[in-house]
Amino acid sequence: MHEILSWISANQQIIYIVILMIFVGIEVIGHVPSVLHTPLMSGANAIHGVVIIGAIIVMGKAEPGNYPALILGFLAVILGTLNVVGGFVVTDRMLEMFKTKKKK
Repeated sequence: MHEILSWISANQQIIYIVILMIFVGIEVIGHVPSVLHTPLMSGANAIHGVVIIGAIIVMGKAEPGNYPALILGFLAVILGTLNVVGGFVVTDRMLEMFKTKKKK
């Protein structure tokens, strides 16, 4: 218990920043009109490649015997890749709606 409290007191500013980021994110997303929500989310999912790069870096720096870090890094790469591909698919489908149809 003492270790947890000392870790919290050592990282108190970071914890405050994360909590503030959560509230700001909820406020920003909550005020997005529903018409813009799908394009915004598909673009955000496409940019999610940053998570993939970060997960690859974490996996590369993890010690060979640190299996939890390697497993979490691998899962982050897989789920991040699915998110990126899904973002591109949704964006492509939305852009297809705005293309002019060819006459037969």
